[in-house]
Amino acid sequence: MDRLGLAVTSERSLTDGRWGNCNEMGIGLDSVGRLMRMKLIYPSWPKLERQTEFHLPPHGPVVFAAEVPDWVDLTFLDENLEELKFEESVDLVALSVMLTCQLPRAFEIAERYQTLGVPVMFGGIATMLHYEEVLQQADTVFLGEVEGRLPSVLEEFKSGRLRKVYNYLDDPPDIELVGTARREILNRDLYNYRGVQMLDLVHASRGCKFNCPPCCIGFLGGRKFRPRPIDKVLEEMESIPNNRLYIVDNSLAQDREWLLDLFRAIAPLKKKWVSHPIFPNEEIVKLAADAGCWYVYQAIFDTSDKIRKRVKLLKDHDIGVEGTILLGMDHQDENYIKRLVDFLLEIGIDMAEFTILTPFPHSPIRVKLESEGRIFSNNWLDYTADKVVFQPRHMPPEKLQELYHYVWETFYAEEGYQVRMGRLFMKVIKKEMRDGTYRRLSPRKGPSFKNQ
Repeated sequence: MDRLGLAVTSERSLTDGRWGNCNEMGIGLDSVGRLMRMKLIYPSWPKLERQTEFHLPPHGPVVFAAEVPDWVDLTFLDENLEELKFEESVDLVALSVMLTCQLPRAFEIAERYQTLGVPVMFGGIATMLHYEEVLQQADTVFLGEVEGRLPSVLEEFKSGRLRKVYNYLDDPPDIELVGTARREILNRDLYNYRGVQMLDLVHASRGCKFNCPPCCIGFLGGRKFRPRPIDKVLEEMESIPNNRLYIVDNSLAQDREWLLDLFRAIAPLKKKWVSHPIFPNEEIVKLAADAGCWYVYQAIFDTSDKIRKRVKLLKDHDIGVEGTILLGMDHQDENYIKRLVDFLLEIGIDMAEFTILTPFPHSPIRVKLESEGRIFSNNWLDYTADKVVFQPRHMPPEKLQELYHYVWETFYAEEGYQVRMGRLFMKVIKKEMRDGTYRRLSPRKGPSFKNQ
């Protein structure tokens, strides 16, 4: 048994023997010379009530796809943007499930394919967080990071030896194995909003040494910071046909010297990027700005001078700030939350994203709230971070839900979300025009780019 309580499972056949006779000259071919066909699906999910709906190219599927061997004919569908029709003949379906609120739809998709006789593999963040429940729905479950592992899993599938569980949560791959994601599976025409190309996601490191109460990263990626070799980060960034990126590392505040080296290295690319919090140091923030930092998702957890100084440091270097604010923490009452909105307006952040504290499985906050008997809903469709699913310390659940609406309405009362977001985009457009990297979508040719 491992830390998840999973025993080593016996092999069981989920194929009909078509793949059992492959040899070194025809690996991956069935008895009539056909490549193995695999469909990768990113399930749809309910969107946040107060947010403008737009879609970034999902990161999990392209990282997974990079490990799919060339003897597999892989197709991808993002169900948030395309209709899933279940008509395509495939040998294996893989569901990349990032969010807890995607799970109900993922289970529906799995059941439909299983009815058609197609085995279904689950992977992704939500799969890892809900492995007990997913095991009841999936033919096979992949837990952990995929690099260096997936080809052997698919070899076992084609030879009829697919296992119920492939558990690598406690055994992350060598970070050197993390290569460039396979973004060519994406239909890039779909990832734009009103003619603006959405950001591509990329990671420069994995793991996080911090263990913040609402966060699951300590469980998912381990408590050890694992930076990628900088030359591999550069190689991947250069390969992305988009000047605007989102560095999705959980924190850019974990290793000072590595950050200095990273920012110096990526500056010549002239890419413009967004990230989670950056180490609050004058030298590092200046280098980040010089390296193309456009704006930062800055956690704002109180109204202290510490937060005020962090925001000022970013803005002094012309870096935009989108505050990420959790509502429902135990130190917050109604007056505190209202003062918090006033504080955000006072310090002049560009954007604010308010979410309700949500006790996702395997997060420290869930352990605490469960021990206190304060969680009253495990309906995963409500785990969208805009609904109250627990008993707050200082108010009824209905009051916290009301305050959630209040903070969105108050912060965006004078300038709406789209107006503020538009200003941030104007900021990056001006930066791109200054350094000659500005491109715009051609209205006649969709998302093709041209110099402007």
